[in-house]
Formats: sequence, structure tokens, C-alpha cells
Amino acid sequence: MSGYSQSPRLVKGGIVLVDPESARVRRVIALQYNPDSLTRTLQVQTPGEGAERAEALRLTGPAVETLSLEAEIDAADQLEFPDRHRATVEAGIAPQLAVLEALINPTSSELLVRKALADAGTLEIAPMESALTLLVWGANRIVPVRVNDFSITEEAFDPSLNPIRAKLTLGLRVLTIDDLGFDHKGGSLFMAYLQSREKLAGQAATVGFDALGIGGLP
Repeated sequence: MSGYSQSPRLVKGGIVLVDPESARVRRVIALQYNPDSLTRTLQVQTPGEGAERAEALRLTGPAVETLSLEAEIDAADQLEFPDRHRATVEAGIAPQLAVLEALINPTSSELLVRKALADAGTLEIAPMESALTLLVWGANRIVPVRVNDFSITEEAFDPSLNPIRAKLTLGLRVLTIDDLGFDHKGGSLFMAYLQSREKLAGQAATVGFDALGIGGLP
């Protein structure tokens, strides 16, 4: 047998961390299993209440898009081959969880630097800029995001109480050029994402008034 298979290669969703200044990739995080669903909510940006009538049809910026997904991490496959996965035997899935938790925490070294500056009498201490977080959902959907909320339900443990199975819920907000600006790496990635959505919209079939049961507009 040649081992050739016509089955499509499984593409995993995941998160990529990018240095906001150099655009160097710091880390790639692939989800162990692709979630069954991805919930998207888009909130339109308009002038708001009290605006003049002439402003009613104006859009002030890109819609605010929030995403929610549930993922699972399970050490069962790795524990079947303990010689190949010593880290999993020793710590379960705790390392994978810690990587995801790092998305929403400053590092201990950053906190120590801020404390040292405060102790030295620095009046204004600006938080250090974190890595640019990208949600990668296939080649055609790469978007800059901020993690708004993150919950973990640890469901099973090894004899040392290391978690070996967990469910995760990630709440993300897409960052737009309103958040990052056009010149930021994340801003250019958002524009590429927006343009890809516009291209997809152009591929949608068009219909006539007869599909709506009317002959035209009054």
C-alpha cells in the first residue's frame, strides 16, 4: 500500500501571538479539537441617539464583532504513550492551560518592572504592550482579537490532581482600525479580513423582486 489518502488534511483553528513592533511570530497555539460552533455577534456603529436625521444612514466605523467558542483539551491520547509524552504524564494538560491563561495576564517580570518604577518614584507608568493576538480560523479568516473573557472547567484529574480533561470557553473581540489604526500590523490584518468578507459578499447570488413576491418598490 502506498499510504496515499484522498481525505482532506485537517486544518485546526488556533491563536497566533505576534510581536506588535517587529511582527515576529512569538507563538502558535493550535486547538486540540476544532469547536463544533463559533458564535459571532456584530454591533453596528452609528452616530447614535440624538444625531441629526441626515446622519441616520451613516456608519461611523466598522461593526464591533465579538466571537465566542468552546474548545476541549484531553490528555487521553498522550497518556496512551507515556514514553513519548513525559510532560503530559507529569503535569497533565496544565501546560496547555497555562499557555492560554498567559493571553490575559501580564508576565511576572513585567509586574516586577512596574513595581520597581513605582518604588523609584515614577509618576506615570504605562502598562507594557502585550503581544498582538490573532485568531486563525482557516487561511481566509485571520483577525486581530482581544480576549474579553476566558473560563475553564477542569473535568478529570490524574492521581496527582493534575487536570487531564477540560472544557474552555473563549470570548473574543475583533480589534479594528478604530482600535489599532491603519499603520499597526493588526490594523492591516483587519483590513485584509474586511476585504475578504467583501469579496465573499460579491460571490453571493443575487435575486430579483419576484423572489420577494413583489414587482418592485412602491
